[in-house]
Amino acid sequence: MPAAPPLTGLVMIEMGTSVAAPIGAQILAEMGVEVIKVENPRGGDDARSWGPPFVDGMAPTFYAINRNKRSITVDFKDPAQCAALRRLIIERADIVLQNLRPGVVESYGLDAETLRAEKPSLIYCNLSAFGSAGPLKSKPGYDPLLQAFGGIMSVTGEEGGAPVRVGPSIVDQGAGMWAVIGILGALHRRTSTGEGCIVATSLYETALGWMTMHTAGYLASNRVPRRIGSENAGIAPYKAFEANDGWIVIAAGNDGLFARLAVALSCPDWIADARFVTNPERVKNREALNAQVAEVVKSQSVQHWTAKLEAAGVPHAPMLTLDQVLAHPQFEAVGMLQQPPAGDMPLLGLPIQFDGERPPYRSLPPVLGEANATMMPLSEAKA
Repeated sequence: MPAAPPLTGLVMIEMGTSVAAPIGAQILAEMGVEVIKVENPRGGDDARSWGPPFVDGMAPTFYAINRNKRSITVDFKDPAQCAALRRLIIERADIVLQNLRPGVVESYGLDAETLRAEKPSLIYCNLSAFGSAGPLKSKPGYDPLLQAFGGIMSVTGEEGGAPVRVGPSIVDQGAGMWAVIGILGALHRRTSTGEGCIVATSLYETALGWMTMHTAGYLASNRVPRRIGSENAGIAPYKAFEANDGWIVIAAGNDGLFARLAVALSCPDWIADARFVTNPERVKNREALNAQVAEVVKSQSVQHWTAKLEAAGVPHAPMLTLDQVLAHPQFEAVGMLQQPPAGDMPLLGLPIQFDGERPPYRSLPPVLGEANATMMPLSEAKA
């Protein structure tokens, strides 16, 4: 019989909407936390309506990041319902995670300071747009805004092209992950001290965190990083090259791998070329090198180069579309796609395993307010 998920027995109240807090709460739900999702009775989480398409009346984004949760509805403007939610937190919750508009939880007495004054063991995580200080602290935010404002768009895409957003919501999802990391740290400390704490992260700090290596490069050189497509500023050749039927990424990350690449491409003279003999020289002469590699790669198919580079031990990967990703035998082997306990919409599970087992898909994403009747404090408030 599989062991219980590692965080079984803990209870979280998620006052979250859109992506960042909900995905953080789902990560914890996957690991066993009982997550009670608080939603607006008028439509619920904004992400419920982000479609078409829809699955069982829910947008795919909502469906993907809200499984293994229960949903209750609370009208914050109703004092009785607010009091009931506060009572539920005090009586049952170990953790609160919220990403509501700045000032909302404070205005209804559901903020960290108020709740922890009554329950010091509570771990309360604020996930804001711009952080808790500074001129923008009261502004709301969304993933593409922070990709722009945090510098990510300035290094994404091709030089001279229009600004490009990274496809996945990496700021939202990353902020959710930082919230989880902070909460886990606070839980560990609470086991020895009995004391909870206030955890805080933001979309802005997450965007800045993704720019760590670019920032280090700028501080070391005083040169503003530019957009270089699929390349890496400090390694060459290290990018996507076009074959005659698709694209293949080649990553010759050191001098030995470059020598293998030169042989695999039938260009062994590159090894002794003064422009290419070391990685710093290849970076200085990347345009000339990339042009030569591109000319050779264009002459054959992706399959041809995959076989050649595999035999030579050069890191590489074909660029796959999502349907190709899901059809690849490696995707099947790692078992990320999990079948639902009911219905017919499988979802990707967590990219983590415990003792060889991925946390299970226990319950479908919740119908809005489906747990109201079983949450006694709320029932009392509405009686």
